[in-house]
Formats: sequence, C-alpha cells, structure tokens
Amino acid sequence: MVAPAAPEIIEEDLHLAIDARTEALQSLRELGPPDLVHLVKQSAKAALRPIGLYHHVTGVDASSSASLAAYVNTLTYSSNDKSHKIISGLYSCYNAFSRLDMRVEVKIPGGVESYCIDERGDKRVATDDLWLETFLCGVLRAYSYADDGSGDMIKKIIGVRRFNPITSTEVEHKFLDAAERLFFKGQLSEMSDFIRPSAQFFAGWQLGSDPEIQVPNLVSNHLTTGLLKYIHTTGRYASGINLFEKLRTRDVEISSLLARVLISADEEVQAVKLLHDAVQELPMDYSLLDCQAAFCKSKGRPDMALDCAKRSVIAAPSEFGTWARLAETYVSLEQWDLALLTLNSCPMFTYQDKDAPQMPEPSRVILPVLADSMLDEIDEGHTANDIEMIHPSLRKLHAAGYKGTFHKAYSLLTEVTAKIGWDQLLRIRSQVFVMEEEYRSEKQTGGNQGVSSQNASTTALRSTPSPSGNGNRDGPDEHSGDEEQGSRISGTTATEAEANGVADGATLVAQKSIEKPEHTITSEVVKSGSEDPDPSHSHYTQFQNKRLCERWLDNLFMVLYEDLRIYTIWRTDVAQCKQQALDYKKSAEEWEILGELAERLHHPAEAVEAYQACLRIRFSPKAMNGVLKMFEKEGQYKDMLGALIRLIAWQYRWYSEFSPDLLYTIRKLIEEEGAVKVRSIVQATSLPQPVLDLTHHYAQLCAAFRSNGSDG
Repeated sequence: MVAPAAPEIIEEDLHLAIDARTEALQSLRELGPPDLVHLVKQSAKAALRPIGLYHHVTGVDASSSASLAAYVNTLTYSSNDKSHKIISGLYSCYNAFSRLDMRVEVKIPGGVESYCIDERGDKRVATDDLWLETFLCGVLRAYSYADDGSGDMIKKIIGVRRFNPITSTEVEHKFLDAAERLFFKGQLSEMSDFIRPSAQFFAGWQLGSDPEIQVPNLVSNHLTTGLLKYIHTTGRYASGINLFEKLRTRDVEISSLLARVLISADEEVQAVKLLHDAVQELPMDYSLLDCQAAFCKSKGRPDMALDCAKRSVIAAPSEFGTWARLAETYVSLEQWDLALLTLNSCPMFTYQDKDAPQMPEPSRVILPVLADSMLDEIDEGHTANDIEMIHPSLRKLHAAGYKGTFHKAYSLLTEVTAKIGWDQLLRIRSQVFVMEEEYRSEKQTGGNQGVSSQNASTTALRSTPSPSGNGNRDGPDEHSGDEEQGSRISGTTATEAEANGVADGATLVAQKSIEKPEHTITSEVVKSGSEDPDPSHSHYTQFQNKRLCERWLDNLFMVLYEDLRIYTIWRTDVAQCKQQALDYKKSAEEWEILGELAERLHHPAEAVEAYQACLRIRFSPKAMNGVLKMFEKEGQYKDMLGALIRLIAWQYRWYSEFSPDLLYTIRKLIEEEGAVKVRSIVQATSLPQPVLDLTHHYAQLCAAFRSNGSDG
C-alpha cells in the first residue's frame, strides 16, 4: 500500500518547531503529543537560506534509532519538490514512562545521532531500555490519537500522518512482550528497601488515564486502555488472554482485565468463574465489582447488577465510573428518582484533553493530495462557507461540547428523558430536589418538621426513594397544569424560529410543549452564607425528604431544555413544510449539527434523516459515520461497505491509513459475511481502483491477524 502524502508545515524561522517542543516537555502530563518530524530543505540550485518544515506522525516503529532514521530517509525519496533537497532531518518521539523526548538526527548525506532530551532541555544517552519504553508509548499513542471515523481527531490537529503500528503477528508479539515487561515496572525512591511492595509506583500509572478516571491505578491507565483497545479492534483475544493470564499470576487485580477479554471472546462461563474466585480474594476491588455489574446488566439482569454496583461505589466513592454504573442500573430498573439522586452524587472532574502539539504560527501550510485518494464526492471544498451559514441558535447548543464526565452524565440524563419524557422528568426532579421557589417560600413561612439527615449518596446506596419518587404523586403538584399543555416529548431541537417562513408557529408549539425548568436550590447557595441564618427557620416541612441539587446537574437540565426546545422547533418545521409541500432547507453544516442533536437525544431515525440531508449537499465524515451506524444496525452490508469505502478514502486523503474503529467494523463484517463476499462487493463498486485498494488493505489486515471469516 502506498503511504499517505506528507503534509508540510513551513516555519517562519529555522528550528522554531523543535524549540517549541523542547519548551513544552515540562507541561506534558500523559502519553505526550504525536511524534514530530522536522526537515531542513536547501535550494537545489541557488545558495538560498535553508527552509525548515515539519509534520507530525503516529504509528512509526520507535523501537530503535535505526527505524526512526529509516522513516526520515523515506521522506527524501518521496518528496515531490524537485527544486529543493532535504539536507537533514530530526525525529522526536516522547517516552512517557521516563519523561524524555527521544531524538534521532539524520544528516543527508552523513551519519545518524540518537539521544534524548529531559524536561530541563539537557541531553542524555539513549539506552535500549529507553527505546523499549518509547516503542510501547508509540503504539499506545497511535491508538490514542487515531480517528474514530467521524473526522473529529483528524480536524483537531492539522498535518498528522497516522500509520497502523501493528500490521503483523510478529509486531504484535513484540508489543505484548514490551507491555508484559513494563507493566509492573516500579519507580522506587532511593529508600526502596524500606518501601512495601504494594507501595510501588507501577509504570502504567505514570501514563495517566482516561478523563473519567480520578486516580490511575494498576488496571485503569493508558497502558491497559491501549491493550484492551488493540484486542477489541483486532479480535486477537487469545493473545490478550495469554498476556493477562501471565500478569494475573503476579497480581490478582488483573482478573478484571482478564474477565473483560474473556467476555469479549465469548468465554462467559470462564469469565464468571474467574470473577467469582477473584472477588472471594479481593471482596472490595471496585474494578472486579464493576465488571460483574456490567456483565449482569448486559444479560438483562439489572436486579443482580444492583448489589455489585452499590458495593463498587462503596469501594471507590471518589470514582465517577462506579457512580455512573449505579445510575445506569437504576435507569434499567426504572427507579428514576434514585437514578437522579445517584447522578447528583457523581464526582465530576474537569476535562483534561490529550497532550497536543504546541507549535508557533507557521508561515504557510502545504497539504498535498495523492491520486490514490482522489474522489470527487468526498470533497469538502465548501466547508468554510457552510460555517458562516449556521443559524445562531444552533451555534449555542452547549451539550455538543461536553466531554469526559459531563458528557457521560448528560448522556444518562437524555436516556432518562427518552424513556419517560420531559414532563415526567421535571416532576420527578421537583420531588427529589429542593426547588428554588419553594425554598424561598418555606424560608419565609418556616415549618415544624426536621429536614432529612440523609444525603443523596446515602439514599442512592440504601435504595430508599422519596415518596412518590417516580413521579406518580397522588396530590396536585406544581407541574400538573403544565402536563395538559403538551404531550410527553422525549427529545427536541434544531434551528430557531426565524430560519423558515413557517418557523413562528413552530416556536410557539415548542414553547407550549416544552416547559422551561425551574431552578433548583443548589448546595452552593445553601453553603455559601448568602442566606441570613435564622434559627426559627431551621426546619422546613415541604422538603423533609428532598435533597440539594449540585449546580452542575442543575445546569445540565437547562442545557437539556435548550436541546429539546430546538429539536421540537425543527421537527415542527419539518411537519409543517410537508403539509404545505415546501422544501425544508438547511446548509450542510446545519444538517450535521441537527444530526448530532437528534443522536444526543436518542432519536436515531431523525439523526439519520439529518445526516443523509447533509450528505446530499456535500460529503461529511461525521454524517457518513452516523449513516454507517444505521446501515450496520439494519444489516445493510452493501450500503455499509459503500460508506466504509468513502470514509477510508477520506481518512487517507487526510494522511491517515489507520482507524481502529473502521478496522473493527470491517473485521466484524468479514466475520458475518466472509472475506470473499466482502471483497467481491467492494470490487463491484464503480469507484476508482486505487480507492478500492485502500479498503482491500483493511481486509488484508484481518487476514494477517487470521480473523474469523478471513479465509473464506
């Protein structure tokens, strides 16, 4: 397969990019940024000033200085610029274990020098042990910075070439061997003789973890995430089981990782037995308990998952994931009030993004296109104009920007809304949490009964819901009148009223059918001292069994209301246009936003409708990826492959020959339909052969890993 083209980001002054990378070493927190490749070009004829240019890359074999030097040398042969020649190159690859930047300088012609730079900018000797760590970091970064098919990661960092770091079983063996050797590598102080073995700082913890993890540990860090991602993508379950079996002999905590791989490999009986035995030995290991809860829930037994989820919360009360699992379980059990209380108890963390390159402003950027990826229908030439045509109401949908714990919490809230409706959710919210208006009113009048001493966390764990906690209160409540104004609506959003001629009526409908939520009284207000203490008002009657809502959750309700309001306007506009036989027109960018909106609110049919409308105007990887999910769900394999061919070609056009998510989709398709049928359908497509060969390459990877169905 021909390598993707090499982008060229040209510096204002020579070596600015290298200096910027060196300065940024102190601020790196986790795996580090993609590898930096810096080249110096000299005019082939006139004696002009050398030009500095660079690009970033992931997936290159970083096991030795020779392999990195070989990559630099390939650039000298593939350059299309005949007026300049490359006279030197520098490859920088971050070693997250030892916090060093491994560098290889190549003089053309001339020799190769390898060394490493520490956080202070000092040179060090590059040893074999450091290269082993660097190789492992390079593979983990390739998976961490890979695009999921939507194009979001590709658009985030410009000029990154993405290669598959593991293309054969030989490289896989090398990767898993490095992971095994470094998994338990302890970083001890000089007084290591006086430190207990359990106090060792294992290597995986140094790499950081996903943003939902509060504290990285032995089984929750970027190393384990990368291992599980690789096994999931390639289906190499036997290799994963073999690795974790060996690691488990050294620490029983690894049982949770082994159990996850066994479940994925359809060895569920063995996984359940393993979990049972491990929990007997480590009864309060939250990873084991969470794995049990997830398995029971996946089997349609949330009642059995509940106890495991509760014990997991007790074992790790500061972890978001354990509380989120408990909230999911309550949602499955349709105990909506306890689900809200549990969600309110979740510890929320500020989102920490991946380490991104911090480069100075370039003088210019050259983004070449290879003929192999040229396809007119994946051209996005009008994107800039589309962005200017986005309606202001669609620009301010804050939920689209949620990441980490807030993204997960919002997803849980929208799931509840999709199941019970917005009106019902507001009723339960008013029964569970103290509302601002009733707090002010009760504070003025006072009361006789004591406020409940339990907090939301205690209530959620003890499963003692508030009276009529699922919204079926017998007496009248503050929302009963609003129930008559509109039907139960599970989700709503899109463009504002003025966007179409029929939109004024749509806005009126949305205002009537979607009740704006009243603010709760948050714990911050009560604890801030903003209210004058009054001993006579220390007991309130109306909210004896209610809890204080966290400010972040109160904000989520307001954001959800805006999503629902815009969705309702959109769907009303569409219905009115159909009645009047009018075309409902939006720009491609607006259709893409509407598709995301419908997807957030769990309306897959409407999401696909918006994505398809976007694709009729211009190509969008996000929209195509959304349509691909629908084709996969409905088993439309021919349409699936058509979408995959275009997504793979678009990725290749933007210098990425590797997407784990697209590889996984093709692998599952080959398992179900067989490699011969898949290749035949791809080949029968009336697209240029170089474009089809890109998809064939993914199928060849499945054959190299001997995936099920790849032999027929």
